[in-house]
Amino acid sequence: MAGKDYYKSLGVSKNASSEEIKKAYRKLAMKYHPDHAAGNKTNEEKFKEISEAYAVLSDTEKRKQYDTFGSEGFQQQFSQEDIFRGSNIEDILKEFGFGGGAFFSGGRKMGGGKRRFSFNPESMFNFGGGRQQQSAPVKGSDVEYEIPLTLYDIATGTSKTVSIQNPTGGTETLTIKIPRGMITGKKLRIAGRGQPSPYGGPAGDLYIKSKIVGDPVFQHKGNDLYLNREIKLSEALLGTQISIPTIDGKQLKLKIPPGTKHKNKMRLAGNGIPHMKGSGSGDLYVVIHISMPKKLNKDQKKLIKRLAETGL
Repeated sequence: MAGKDYYKSLGVSKNASSEEIKKAYRKLAMKYHPDHAAGNKTNEEKFKEISEAYAVLSDTEKRKQYDTFGSEGFQQQFSQEDIFRGSNIEDILKEFGFGGGAFFSGGRKMGGGKRRFSFNPESMFNFGGGRQQQSAPVKGSDVEYEIPLTLYDIATGTSKTVSIQNPTGGTETLTIKIPRGMITGKKLRIAGRGQPSPYGGPAGDLYIKSKIVGDPVFQHKGNDLYLNREIKLSEALLGTQISIPTIDGKQLKLKIPPGTKHKNKMRLAGNGIPHMKGSGSGDLYVVIHISMPKKLNKDQKKLIKRLAETGL
């Protein structure tokens, strides 16, 4: 029933009391039980729907989980067998004279050839030849932990220590190895370090998520790095060579060609952040900023005028 609204199935509000939920189910069960309309597939499906809704909403813990995680989240945690385990549906149906047996199995024939339908939740999990399918244990909730990382951390790899809550309620310290390339949005999965299962199943998983902190030199977009470098007007006109730092501490020489324009972007291939999976790295982009003097001295003014006379 993924995506189904259990409250809507029973026609009750989300604030309905346990008694109101039971009363609504009793009324609908009398209407849709297949014993009242043998062979009516619509009634059979409706009866399954309301029975599942009642099995969840009549159980305090299951109802709490459903209200907390919604329909899809609830269905991921509870199998059909888990949903009907411990329900009192059979007791309610017996009040109407609907006995035990197989759930919509067809049962025994009654007088006039009418077939008696009855309720047994366990048979909902039978597939082919009456074999019972084992449901997977309900897994505990996953936990997400956000770690602040510098660009240097994700470019070179590092280790971080985190404190998490263990199943006994105490705290536990873990040392997490952060691989190179763990940019924003990437996650590490540590199996079995999430919340314990409330039903005896395996614990959930711990997900480590990176949060990149600001850097005074570099900016990043994905695996590419960007930095600004300022040069003089004369250097832009005549060309020059400048030194460029890399994120891992190296120094590269970058040749600035004559006539370079303001905010021209130059690429140093493979000097960005390594890819977390696979080989290779992003690129390093150097954005050139041309420094314009605010004031000129007497000699500079003369030279500029001479340049202007040449048509520059």
